[in-house]
Amino acid sequence: MSTQTASRDAQAERGPVRRLLTNFGFQILIALVLGIVLGLWALSIGDDGAGNANGLAATLGVIGSSYVTLLKAAVVPLIFAAIVASISNLRRVRNAARLAGQTLLWFAITAFIAVSIGIVLGLVIQPGARAGDGLQTGAPHSVGTWWNFLIGLIPENFLGLGVRSSLDGDVVSSAASFNILQVIVVSAVIGIAALKAGRRAEPFLAVVESFLKIIQRVLWWIIRIAPIGTLGLIASAVVDYGWAKLASLIWFAAAVYLGLLIVVFVVYPSIIKAHGLSIRQYYSGVWPAVQLGFVSRSSIGTLPVTERVVERNLGVPRAYASFAVPFGATTKMDGCAAIYPAIAAIFVAQFFGIALTPIQYILIIVVAVFGSAATAGTTGAIVMLTLTLSTLGLPLEGVGLLLAIDPILDMGRTATNVAGQALVPTIVARRERILNLDLYNAPRQGLPFADDSDVDDTDAIDIDDAVLPEAEPEKAAV
Repeated sequence: MSTQTASRDAQAERGPVRRLLTNFGFQILIALVLGIVLGLWALSIGDDGAGNANGLAATLGVIGSSYVTLLKAAVVPLIFAAIVASISNLRRVRNAARLAGQTLLWFAITAFIAVSIGIVLGLVIQPGARAGDGLQTGAPHSVGTWWNFLIGLIPENFLGLGVRSSLDGDVVSSAASFNILQVIVVSAVIGIAALKAGRRAEPFLAVVESFLKIIQRVLWWIIRIAPIGTLGLIASAVVDYGWAKLASLIWFAAAVYLGLLIVVFVVYPSIIKAHGLSIRQYYSGVWPAVQLGFVSRSSIGTLPVTERVVERNLGVPRAYASFAVPFGATTKMDGCAAIYPAIAAIFVAQFFGIALTPIQYILIIVVAVFGSAATAGTTGAIVMLTLTLSTLGLPLEGVGLLLAIDPILDMGRTATNVAGQALVPTIVARRERILNLDLYNAPRQGLPFADDSDVDDTDAIDIDDAVLPEAEPEKAAV
């Protein structure tokens, strides 16, 4: 009996209460509610009289920041191994160039649609004109410009690793840092070199693929404690910014989430239906990854689960999915790089009373379609926002207006990113007639996540020879 079958049997034996308590989504929901409650409690206590946070607020802050630190610790090895392995896997695909081109094309198409929706919502809802009083401007710590973006592509050393030092009084502290763009560039170069080296690179690629499995397992352990991290992050947001500031940006938050919902539940289903696929099957298959993206606020952190659901639930061949999903996790950002910066830029312009020209709206679209790699799959979208503002010539101090609710918005943005990162490989595989429709249309077993231990290479489809039958009308119906 496989691990997955045993898990299903064990789940069936649980009572309804126990199934609810062990459900990952329910745990996240409880963490969100508790985080808000504890945040308001810590906020009501106030500081200790000397300007320091009270014990509850400090504890909640440590919990949230520690979880983000754990995710970031896995970013560099995960990106390196995933990109090297994904590019090298193209050696198994006969029409690799065509698949890569189709993937980039659909990334651009969906980004264009998403940013257009963001612009329309910003103009209709007018969130900047509706912003409440008490918001404070603030310059960002780093600014994303096209020049910095291009310079950042040149690696300073292997994987762009470095050390930053700071002076606090007489104490000098140092902290390790890394440049995600440089990590991506170095990983891509090594992957291409390994691809060109042919059989002589096989031992190296075998080590990289094994290393990737190990990192994914470690990341899985981090993912399982996501409810605890969620509680700390939400509570810290409430403590840091206060309920009044959060409420003052309600129209901005509503515009962003409305745009995200339109993309996820109108645009994506339309594309799925246009390709003769079941909308219900897509969402039931991709839900584990979308749910985790909402919690972790990291496309890179969600990468192992996204790749798994794309292969196992949506029927995308492994040889193609192992390239498209890691690539999408670093560059495909409909939430962070399209909807959000479009609405945010319009918000800043409205708040400062600046009228945007038609050319500036076109620039918003250009930045969204071509600059999404700046977000690099990590938590937050400040780099993409500053890149958009600097391109439009808007005040960068406007970034400080939106920081109060960024963690809350980042959840929805990342969930949208993940849904799009799973959609494009599915659509491309369908168009190239390599999608396993039997696997796509297979009934779901109700498991939020499946254990990787029951997966082997026999599940992969030979792309060279695969021309799968078209879906029957009744199988493709919603």
